[in-house]
Amino acid sequence: MNTKERSIIRDLSLAPEGHLKIDWVNAHMPVLNRIREQFEKEQPFKGLKVAISLHLEAKTAYLAKVVKAGGADVTICGSNPLSTQDDVCAALVEDGITVFAKYNPEPKEYKELLLKTLETEPDLIIDDGGDLVSILHSERKDLLKNVRGGAEETTTGILRLKAMEKDGELQFPMVAVNDAFCKYLFDNRYGTGQSVWDGINRTTNLVVAGKTVVVVGYGWCGKGVAMRAKGLGANVVVTEIDAIKAVEAYMDGFAVMSMEEATKIGDFFVTVTGNRDVIRGEHYKVMKDGAILSNAGHFDVEVNKPELDALSVSKRTVRRNIEEYTLQDGRKFYLIAEGRLVNLAAGDGHPAEIMDMTFALQAMSLKYVNDNYKQIGKKVVNVPYELDEQVARFKLASMNISIDSLTEEQKTYLDSWAEH
Repeated sequence: MNTKERSIIRDLSLAPEGHLKIDWVNAHMPVLNRIREQFEKEQPFKGLKVAISLHLEAKTAYLAKVVKAGGADVTICGSNPLSTQDDVCAALVEDGITVFAKYNPEPKEYKELLLKTLETEPDLIIDDGGDLVSILHSERKDLLKNVRGGAEETTTGILRLKAMEKDGELQFPMVAVNDAFCKYLFDNRYGTGQSVWDGINRTTNLVVAGKTVVVVGYGWCGKGVAMRAKGLGANVVVTEIDAIKAVEAYMDGFAVMSMEEATKIGDFFVTVTGNRDVIRGEHYKVMKDGAILSNAGHFDVEVNKPELDALSVSKRTVRRNIEEYTLQDGRKFYLIAEGRLVNLAAGDGHPAEIMDMTFALQAMSLKYVNDNYKQIGKKVVNVPYELDEQVARFKLASMNISIDSLTEEQKTYLDSWAEH
């Protein structure tokens, strides 16, 4: 059975537009192109099956093609029902990759597509949010036997994996790609910062300058969202539970206050915590009329939708990806993309040049775990620093930027404990 017969997608005739999208990102991902050349020569995944669950758009598609170039039999599904692009899925099928993904499937079908991906009995996994790994360890333990290990993309997924490791449940090694320097310093900060506002701006078509933007959480993603909001002319407020991060946000020039205070003055809200119910019923009761709610965390639980539904007397779609909730007192709130990842569910995700570095880390981490899975054992490990630095060096080379090296005298000086 070929990939066209195996795959479950929306419409194969959409492939030409998908190819154009993939070609565009390919031209702007020089680091991944360099790794593809290595993989084509070395064939590190020859004879292996790789299952990928990521936001299925053009940049992810190109990563899948790079892994395939390394000799793998690749199967891919989406990691969010609203971020899948049907034309990209069709293009991948034409390129010989099995795809189980559609834009906005029903929840039951979405789960079935994840299961179909795992039923290919993969040797290696690239996961986003921990869904594939979680299903393997809970519902489909019969499919664990071939899995050598994998790599995880997100903060949320790594938290789940570490909880599994702590409980002694994790059955294979996973590389925490999100914790690599070339991931959080650039992807989480500059990628999320830009793509969140790309998604909000294209969806709402409203001005940000002069408005009050509440950024809920000041991790690396929150830093990026706040920085870009400031650049758009917003008055930025940060809410935090971590005292150190709160001081950092204040020193970075942002107002810091409790969510209770911020709720009363916010025009735009962006949640980036990885936790649930950070905007909830008590906040809706004092929120300004016209407030726009969005989420940039992996799961759609940060903005509490059931409590918003319970307080509302009506709900309607007023623009693509915007739902208007009307409360008993006439106040209206607007939720973007059902509270799912605003930058992907209502946009195209991070810029190609940013994901070039992140997906280079994914490809190299997948090779690393395949080469070392027996030695690593059943645990979560960081990306080795030499791989992290290699991605940065490839990036610098692609921009024709040179940096210095230590002289032998300088190395000796730094390594010496004696009086200088």
